[in-house]
Amino acid sequence: MRKQGVLLVNLGTPDSPSVSDVRKYLDEFLMDERVIDINPINRTLLVKGIIVPFRGPKSAKVYKEVWSEKGSPLLYYSVRQQELLQQRLGNEYMVELAMRYQSPSIESALERMKKKQVANIKVIPLFPQYASASTGSVNQKIMEIVSKWPTIPDISFISSFHDNEGMLEVFADNARKYQPETFDHILFSFHGLPERQLTKADDSGKYCLKVPDCCSRFNDANRMCYSAQSHDTARLLAEKLDIPKEKYTVCFQSRLGNSPWKKPYTSDVLKDLAAKGAKRLLVFSPAFVADCLETLYEIVVEYHEEFRALGGEKVQLVESLNDDPKWIEALEKMVRGN
Repeated sequence: MRKQGVLLVNLGTPDSPSVSDVRKYLDEFLMDERVIDINPINRTLLVKGIIVPFRGPKSAKVYKEVWSEKGSPLLYYSVRQQELLQQRLGNEYMVELAMRYQSPSIESALERMKKKQVANIKVIPLFPQYASASTGSVNQKIMEIVSKWPTIPDISFISSFHDNEGMLEVFADNARKYQPETFDHILFSFHGLPERQLTKADDSGKYCLKVPDCCSRFNDANRMCYSAQSHDTARLLAEKLDIPKEKYTVCFQSRLGNSPWKKPYTSDVLKDLAAKGAKRLLVFSPAFVADCLETLYEIVVEYHEEFRALGGEKVQLVESLNDDPKWIEALEKMVRGN
């Protein structure tokens, strides 16, 4: 009997923290038309002429800070997720891991499945909230590759799992050990997106950034909106942990460039809370299923230091899902359709 294929896809990581490998990664990542969705000529000039040459050395220093003897934390935990999911699913399944950018590549993972003649492929982009620049890019790349195959198997995509019960429970468990009630405020800090990408996701053209508090309630009009899904993830986590609405803030980190991005920016929220006398902050980053540069450095190091410079005392990260058994169980249920 032919096996059923499962393809887990995360964003990607440089092969090493060297400047050359970081530049190679940034070039592939930022040249994606869904990531920097501007005129191709302008994108090329911006990425290859400015961002990669100048940002490469700075990013390499940061990657060295999070690199360990196990290598890239994002790759390490992604491999662990693939291995543990394979164990749970058993021999009836073939579980492969790929990165949208760099290694292991989507092409190589799909080629291995092709050679094994899997009966079907279920694709799980490892981004809880849907965005064109992440999940959309993964799905497009896979369709481009498979469309050239002589024989195309049944393929299905899980485009988002922002309200997945298993995922939420792991984040909640990770937070409980820090006793959220003892912190002055809770932040749900998601990866940012340009506002133009949010409006593009509004097929009606009448809702996104046009209706007051358009992301505050999750509904049919914004069900595929990254920001709306992020707000809903935060709401569900807050309910699990009995965090009152006035004690948490949804914010967005990791801006790039000068165009308007989704607000409020996490750095601005830190300043506002410090000015109000907050001393201890607990920070979730539920856009990531594995700890990575954005969590281990941007939150643990940069935001902690920034907050202390403003008069605060502590920014505590709630760890990501990583290789938690409950998260692997949640992935198994996604695969089996439970």
